Amino acid sequence: MAWYCVSHRFYLCRYFVPVKSLVVDFFTWNSSFWPVFWVLFFAGCTYANAGWMRSIMCIHMCPYSRFQSAMFDKDTFIVGYDTKRGEARGPRPRKADPKQLGLGDCIDCDLCVQVCPTGIDIRDGLQYECINCGACIDACDKTMERMGYDKGLISYTTEHRLEGHHTHIMRPKLLGYGAILVLMIGLFFVQVASVDPAGLSVLRDRNQLFRTNNSGEIENTYTLKVINKTQQVQQYTLDVEGLSDVSWYGRQTIQVDPGEVLNLPMSLGVDPETLDSPVSTIQFILSDSQDFTISVESRFIKKL
Repeated sequence: MAWYCVSHRFYLCRYFVPVKSLVVDFFTWNSSFWPVFWVLFFAGCTYANAGWMRSIMCIHMCPYSRFQSAMFDKDTFIVGYDTKRGEARGPRPRKADPKQLGLGDCIDCDLCVQVCPTGIDIRDGLQYECINCGACIDACDKTMERMGYDKGLISYTTEHRLEGHHTHIMRPKLLGYGAILVLMIGLFFVQVASVDPAGLSVLRDRNQLFRTNNSGEIENTYTLKVINKTQQVQQYTLDVEGLSDVSWYGRQTIQVDPGEVLNLPMSLGVDPETLDSPVSTIQFILSDSQDFTISVESRFIKKL
């Protein structure tokens, strides 16, 4: 629950603080507490993860190493060491024949271990810490080239191939994962295509539910948050439905920059004689020049 609250506050800062003004305010010391806190918090996390913890992240916290074992089989391509070819390992002169010495192609230089970002020895077999970066492959190939041996002692291969069997590329598990991936990509594009070009949210003033203004009207105060999700400057028109002879105190035509979240304080005033109930359901309407319209429900309170 604590982490949910932290994440929730982060997303509130992300979506309700425009990034252009955030950058200016941050470097001019004019930003409020929460945006500054989250910028410093995630900068610190990035430094700790990439600059200090490093391999600890890969070994203990990276989710890939945890779920990869449930996804691969003996036909999955992995970074593997050819034990039959490499053993027995040991140092030898470059011109010596390893077969006469009873050795395999591995000269036990340990370069594959030194270049591994997680510090494992791939010669010990497949391990969950391996991130398949291929650094050990490059190091081993260079050593094989200097020794005059064939490359590929460590390579992208499969367990079946290492055991001398044929590797099956097209198999039910691979086809299933491919179908799921295609489905997810399709759903992503459907979601992108269905995103509204604008957003509207309505916050009622909870400090003062209603008041009587100088004109004798019952007045309710709101804050409208208008989000321009397009890449162009947009002009919007605001209106309200559900009340008769309503007075709108504030701007009804606004211009919003691309990606901007505009906070618009405003009030509605209504003659109390025209209100049939203490609480009326109303609809705030946002429309643009492209015939896009969105409505958000709220309440107008006459009395408790």
